[in-house]
Amino acid sequence: MLDSVLVFLDRGLLDAAWWQVVAYTLVATHLTIVAVTVYLHRCQAHRALDLHPLAAHFFRFWLWLTTGMVTREWAAVHRKHHAKCETDEDPHSPVRWGLRTVLLEGTELYRVEAANRETVRKYGHGAPDDWIERNLYSRHTVLGVAITLLVDLLLFGAIGLTVFAVQMLWIPVLAAGVINGLGHARGYRNFDCPDASTNIVPWGILIGGEELHNNHHTFASSARLSVKWYELDIGWMYIRLLSMLRLASVRRVAPRPRFAAARPAVDLDMLQAVIAHRYDVMARYARSLRRACAEEARRLSRLDRRPEGRLVASARRWLHRDAARWSEQHRARLAEIFAASERLEKLVEMRRELAAVWERSSLSREQLLAHLQQWCQSAEASGIRALQDLALRLRSYAA
Repeated sequence: MLDSVLVFLDRGLLDAAWWQVVAYTLVATHLTIVAVTVYLHRCQAHRALDLHPLAAHFFRFWLWLTTGMVTREWAAVHRKHHAKCETDEDPHSPVRWGLRTVLLEGTELYRVEAANRETVRKYGHGAPDDWIERNLYSRHTVLGVAITLLVDLLLFGAIGLTVFAVQMLWIPVLAAGVINGLGHARGYRNFDCPDASTNIVPWGILIGGEELHNNHHTFASSARLSVKWYELDIGWMYIRLLSMLRLASVRRVAPRPRFAAARPAVDLDMLQAVIAHRYDVMARYARSLRRACAEEARRLSRLDRRPEGRLVASARRWLHRDAARWSEQHRARLAEIFAASERLEKLVEMRRELAAVWERSSLSREQLLAHLQQWCQSAEASGIRALQDLALRLRSYAA
């Protein structure tokens, strides 16, 4: 009898092999990631899709078991992050707190903000508020985690403690640490949105698509986080599967550029198309600026103007960014860069003027139309190939 008890305590009900324990842990943690990205993030925080009550409640129950997070609090903290991104009010920005702090203490930053009743009141609207939420999920957050611990111990015995520890650390490390930390400090950017968000690879399978953070901050209300053919959004795959089963309904996705024959004249349809695809426009402009910096650096070197060439070459790392993200050191170099290259000065000036098409909300459609028309004419008459190509691309966007 004693031997049987000892074996049970050591091996659990399943007496599982090591690979079965690993497989269970990976499946359980992956399901938690799916629940976070599909239910908490895309459905609840951003309303990018609607979930059938059966699917929504399953995710809510699973998160109660494996994280103890409250839907209203999570959605509120995340919405505040978007509303106050990279400012002193951002709950977990590396720009404010430092990368090391967010990586190692991201969970604590979340808990502090989740305890802020004003944040929850202001940003937590629309979250579940039914009987089970009020009386079980929100009130007894530790109970679900305790049940998970008990189940792990019953199934696997002593090694169940390790399984439980991995489950409890999965979201704090990958979401609170990696996404909120590295996702605003390292990686590549498809779009020059105002914050410091980046895309991180190759974490897709582990984080369910959340690693495409720059894409998400650019199109926050999109249910699909991938925009390039090589980007893998596991969360979107599950959303499509749920849609096929009629358990999900997608409300919004990021617009993908569509093109038609170039318009001979600027019209309201063109204005609408340019505004709709403004992020693609500025991403293309950024690539043109980077390429122009490299070309101008080579030209100056051929003219034996090596100091100016090195200065222009270094600008390739930052001149393509939105001006709001230039440092004081960068701004101090502008006069020298523009003195060395009138072409770069013209490109930067024209970018600012083009952005005014969607930034000047006080102007009428007719005024914006005239502004866009003037921009295209100036670009085409500039003699700069990059601007001429951009003007042609603007004329080709389909509404």
